Amino acid sequence: MRESLRRTVRGATAALTGLLTTVLVTACSVGGTEAPAAAGSAAASPRPSASAALDWNTRPASLAALGDSITRGFDACGVLTDCPELSWATGSGASVTSVAGRLLTRPAARSWNLAASGARMADLPAQAERAVSLRPQQVMILMGANDACAPSTARMTPVDAYRRDFATALRTLHRGLPEAQVFVASVPDLLRLWDVGRRNALGRQIWKLGLCPSMLADPEATNAAANARRQAVRKRVIAYNGVLAQECARWEHCRSDGGAVFDYRFTEAELSPWDWFHPSARGQSRLAGIVYGAAFGSGAVTR
Repeated sequence: MRESLRRTVRGATAALTGLLTTVLVTACSVGGTEAPAAAGSAAASPRPSASAALDWNTRPASLAALGDSITRGFDACGVLTDCPELSWATGSGASVTSVAGRLLTRPAARSWNLAASGARMADLPAQAERAVSLRPQQVMILMGANDACAPSTARMTPVDAYRRDFATALRTLHRGLPEAQVFVASVPDLLRLWDVGRRNALGRQIWKLGLCPSMLADPEATNAAANARRQAVRKRVIAYNGVLAQECARWEHCRSDGGAVFDYRFTEAELSPWDWFHPSARGQSRLAGIVYGAAFGSGAVTR
């Protein structure tokens, strides 16, 4: 999402730039053993038994986060900038209480944010290779919004390609870090983000610069064609989330969030005041709580 927004902002008109400057300067308030695979998927290990599920470590000593602009905290503290200190996964800011901050006694020394703004699922295998070199006990993944945020619905990442790259990344992690745990968060509901952000007049103007056009183009249009386009994006995100859950379930040391992130209804205050689409600092904090609860809390997802 970041790269298309950067390019389009640079080409925006002077009038809109002035409007952005006036508003933005006033605000900064508020990502083992293998068994026969199913047809068309990567080799995988069988689901763990009920007793094996109890072996999930709720206090890992180190953490690596993989993903895209959401995990980099993009636009959470300033316009067109990464704010990793506010990341839901590894942020050090007191206002966020990141997953790493909740888990680790020395989060700055024992957590790594390997996400990249603009990344797609095709970039995840390389991020996984970097994670292997760091030897974390826990890997957190949130990836897929950019695969749906395409210039048009026809150019969204095909589900088969999304599956292939995700399966490759998981295989890399589990072969290189056979004892590490992997937790996979679902892709947020982009339709919900449109529905909330479209109520803000400045947000609608910013979206016209080209942010996630497959979902956000013509933000005020509610005709049949616009609704069908948005529903096509949402359907693709749901398919991506199905892939995440299915492929994760093939590995003994992997869990997914059961759709917790997708199901969460972000509020306007939880969206960035710079683009009304990425999570704000408050949104990052809420995301941290959702993922931590699903992975390690009393309501943790189990299989």
